[in-house]
Amino acid sequence: MTYQTILTSVSDGVGILSLNRPERLNALTPQMFYEIADAIEAFPGQGARAILIKAEGKGFCSGTDLQAEGGLPDDVGEILEKDYNPCMERYVASTLPMVAQVHGACAGIGASLALACDFVVAAQSAYFLQAFVNIGLVPDGGATWTLPRLIGKARATELMMLGERLPAAKAADWGLIYKAVEDAALADEAMALATRLAAMPTVALGLIRKGIAETQTSSFSQGLALERAHQREAGRSADFKEGVQAFLAKRPAKFEGK
Repeated sequence: MTYQTILTSVSDGVGILSLNRPERLNALTPQMFYEIADAIEAFPGQGARAILIKAEGKGFCSGTDLQAEGGLPDDVGEILEKDYNPCMERYVASTLPMVAQVHGACAGIGASLALACDFVVAAQSAYFLQAFVNIGLVPDGGATWTLPRLIGKARATELMMLGERLPAAKAADWGLIYKAVEDAALADEAMALATRLAAMPTVALGLIRKGIAETQTSSFSQGLALERAHQREAGRSADFKEGVQAFLAKRPAKFEGK
């Protein structure tokens, strides 16, 4: 499929999606969000076993494009209900492990896009910004759900209410992201992680991803029941059989994501 606002490819089992509106600092539009969701859903059928999200140009994403298609509607929430929220639901529903490679600005709903991934690897010069309050809006893309769960209420409130930049190194210290690396090492570090995940038992990784999301709003007992259901599925996978055989034979396992 040909996309207008993103670039996609598959390499070494990794589905690579690049935001590609560098002239607008990759500001998101409804069309761009639909293309992202379509690409994420298409990757498994193209042989991808992990996903790497990155961006072209000077920054990861500056948030929503306030000027695209005549600007935002009078009811700004309408664009969330009709376009962004359904696309975010499709985005986070992926069964493949996801890595975000962040450089430059990662702002607004662009930050939500990155933080919805399982791992965020950011350049030391990158920063995260909940810019909504600076123009009189509230966070979206699931930020009010995600941020308190990642870094706690106090720090999430600081980011969302004060609207100040959070440097990548501090984001890593807070536990908001996986790691901050030297700018020159960013691409290699992110791709190495995605490639490593693609070679792992991705059936189990997908179930772990799902379990983490679902237990955020469940009781301990419900979490135990979910683990039981997921363990049944993982235990019936070819990856599990291969893992056991490799362990007994004292050789490296060759997982196929089946």
